[in-house]
Amino acid sequence: MFVMTIDQKGSSQADDGVPGLLDLLRQVPAAVPFDRSVGDEAQGVLDSPEAVVDAALLCLRAGGWYVGIGVGGVELPLPSSAREGRGSAFVAARAAVERAKKAGDRAAVAVDGGVGSSEAEGVLMLIGLHVMKRTAAEWRVLDLLEPGKWGSQTAVARQLGITSQAVSKAVGRSAWVEEWAARPAAAVLLQRADEASRD
Repeated sequence: MFVMTIDQKGSSQADDGVPGLLDLLRQVPAAVPFDRSVGDEAQGVLDSPEAVVDAALLCLRAGGWYVGIGVGGVELPLPSSAREGRGSAFVAARAAVERAKKAGDRAAVAVDGGVGSSEAEGVLMLIGLHVMKRTAAEWRVLDLLEPGKWGSQTAVARQLGITSQAVSKAVGRSAWVEEWAARPAAAVLLQRADEASRD
């Protein structure tokens, strides 16, 4: 299992961002839905490594969040709220989010838990760096694209009333193709860490 602990950056000087974060993460399938845990922090329990990757990258795109991913056990039966949960994945998520706070200019995401967690973290940090650097104009294009679908760029160009070359440049600058090529690698590494935590 995976526990994600997500803490707001600079919360003492900012408005409470947790309600908006919970709205954002509602689209991610979770075994125990994301909810406010304490103060300016949200927590959720996930059983899919792909969902973990999705949630982490959504947070990095939104900006203003430290993302901690804990890999390990969660006591059963699953709690109705993540803040009532117990197990090694919760402990690992806490350690991970504290480490994410030391990321500096890098992507503020950390993974803790089973063997292989550091490799999963490395891939997520690389993808996350590209996600964080994208401009609003690039996202306007990327949000309409379908990964791996032939002809998607031409359709988006028509929809936005821009040239195919403009779409192609946005895709190239943003490392969108590379992101979607690397997402499965991050998920595989998270899965391996999860399996290692059970041995």
